This record gives sequence, C-alpha cells and structure tokens, in this order.
Amino acid sequence: MAMKKTGMNKRLHAYYSGWVQGVGFRFTAERIAGSLGIDGWVKNLKDGRVEILCEGKEEVLKDFLEKLGSIFKAYIRNVDIEWSEASGDFSGFDIRVD
Repeated sequence: MAMKKTGMNKRLHAYYSGWVQGVGFRFTAERIAGSLGIDGWVKNLKDGRVEILCEGKEEVLKDFLEKLGSIFKAYIRNVDIEWSEASGDFSGFDIRVD
C-alpha cells in the first residue's frame, strides 16, 4: 500500500542567518533530511542566509530543526520559520543552486 504524501504532512519554510554558509550546513541538512525521509530542498542565498523548503510529518520536521540547530548552534544567529499545509510537490531532498 503506497503512503500518501499529503494529509497530516506540513510544509516548513525556514531562513537561517548567521555564519551558515561555508560550514557544511547544506550538506548536513541534506543528510539529516534524507535520514528522516523529509522531501524538499536547501540553498544558499546571495545575502548570506540559507533557505530550506521541505515537507513531512510535523514532528519529524521539528526533529529536523532541532538536529540542525544543535549541530550549528555556534553559527546560527536567527531562524525565521513559517509553517503551512504540505503540497506534495517534492520527491526527495536536494541542494539547489541558483
């Protein structure tokens, strides 16, 4: 039986600021997301922030945020987080480059 991607899933849109580029943030986010089964993407922004847009079960997304925050606590100055309903638009998690 196939698992449904929407329903109880949430969308997390986060912007991390601080010293978050050049410290392995995106690669670590990709690894953690993959281990948790989260779909979405992460990318560096020109203003020095890192943007993450991903979907999964709310408690799993909160675990993802906690793990990232724990690993990079010395580098993160601020995190802006927005929650919404999942769209089911993503398959897998990757690093994007604009």
